[in-house]
Amino acid sequence: MSASEHPAEDPIDSPRPPVPGATADSGAVAVIGLDLRGDEQASKKQIYSWALWDWATQPFNTVILTFIFTALYLTTDAFLPADIAALDDKDPVKEAAIAGLTSGLGLGSTIAAFAILLIAPVLGQRADAAGRQKLWLGIGTGALVVCMFGLWFVEPVPTLFWLGVALISAGAVFGEIAAVNSNAMLIGIANPKTVGRISGLGWGFGYIGGIIALVIVVILDTVHWFGMSTDNGLPFRLIAVGCAVWAIVFSIPIFLNVPEPSLGRPDRQVGFFASYGLLVKDVIGLYRAPETRPTFWFLLSSAVFRDGLGGVFAFGAVIAKAVFGFEFMELVLFGIAANLIAGVSTIIAGRFDDRFGPKRVILTALASMVVAGLAVFLLVDTGKTVFWIGGLILCAFVGPAQAAARSFLARVTPAGREGEIFGLYATTGRAASWMASGTWTLLIVLTSATAFGILGIVLVLLIGLLLLLPVKERAGAGDPR
Repeated sequence: MSASEHPAEDPIDSPRPPVPGATADSGAVAVIGLDLRGDEQASKKQIYSWALWDWATQPFNTVILTFIFTALYLTTDAFLPADIAALDDKDPVKEAAIAGLTSGLGLGSTIAAFAILLIAPVLGQRADAAGRQKLWLGIGTGALVVCMFGLWFVEPVPTLFWLGVALISAGAVFGEIAAVNSNAMLIGIANPKTVGRISGLGWGFGYIGGIIALVIVVILDTVHWFGMSTDNGLPFRLIAVGCAVWAIVFSIPIFLNVPEPSLGRPDRQVGFFASYGLLVKDVIGLYRAPETRPTFWFLLSSAVFRDGLGGVFAFGAVIAKAVFGFEFMELVLFGIAANLIAGVSTIIAGRFDDRFGPKRVILTALASMVVAGLAVFLLVDTGKTVFWIGGLILCAFVGPAQAAARSFLARVTPAGREGEIFGLYATTGRAASWMASGTWTLLIVLTSATAFGILGIVLVLLIGLLLLLPVKERAGAGDPR
């Protein structure tokens, strides 16, 4: 976005100023990005436009990845050979076949994780150098929309199962690329006193958008899809198309109203492959420079617990369907309740973030989730009630942990490196994402029982909690000292 697009007399809408240069030895930048705004407040129009991007893209996670498309369609007997699908649900052969589908979904998630590992930080670094975060936000969002439209072609045929997995996994990759740049743009509208609340608002908007999308699904199912044929998985395929249209409509405001976080750093524009060398130098610089070392350690520690958080969303509804026997309407109602609780708790937690600091919010959330997850696994034979209680407790803390993690990183991100740092944030998270999806897949394969996948997610959350404990929080980040 050029300077001419913003009136000089409007300091809020003007682009961020060029950032201080890197030190010669470390590559570290002396100024934290949030500090450039000081106490200046962004307009409500900019804040809500930024938050609407989470609203726009959340149905991919809520409706497609978690509650509806994968749980009630892609990992069901609709994609099993006819002879196996005809068996009783408790037949060991059919249970093993369903476990094969759920582990296949986990394999797709693992492959997507490695793709993000390779490209997210480099694309973020290049977006920073050119000052083109909005361009890459558009590319990622557009590609995600194409993947959702592509799910229309995933009819209930065993041979098309892997097409569904491929499109969903690719959507996760493109969604992450877009999220890197959306996160970077947070620094352009927040200051140290408001970043927790604004980050929480974005996540909260996402959950509320997910609720509305699920309610629409409930209404359509209640009226029996207005008499439309439900053969060939047509309702699920239409849901995917609807999510794509939703993303297009509600992602428009961020492109119209939210500025780039900086004007770019032309001195750091290099070739694509040379970007990897620059990235390595920058990571070393993060560690060597005292002012950016907390950024380095948080990137490492958060990688693990965020993978556990992602596992809760990726496999939660699959557990509800395959382990606890939730039917269509039960799962949709659970999804609505889960997103409502998550949305409210995340918006509220943003204020605790600004007051007490993001680290306290994250640790509290992770500890609560470990206890709830263990309870769900140990009481798995007691019926659906335990999943309703334990699952909703998990959802109440996932959002606050995610929002506080984004806030924590924003508080320690050097100016002019927003896309790169959040690219590393995505990459380190995906570098560890083999943990949740891998342990999920391994434990299911070893036991032929989807229930044991719960333990894999809980273990990753616990390890992430322990790794976060020694990480230092930036002074003043809600710290009462």
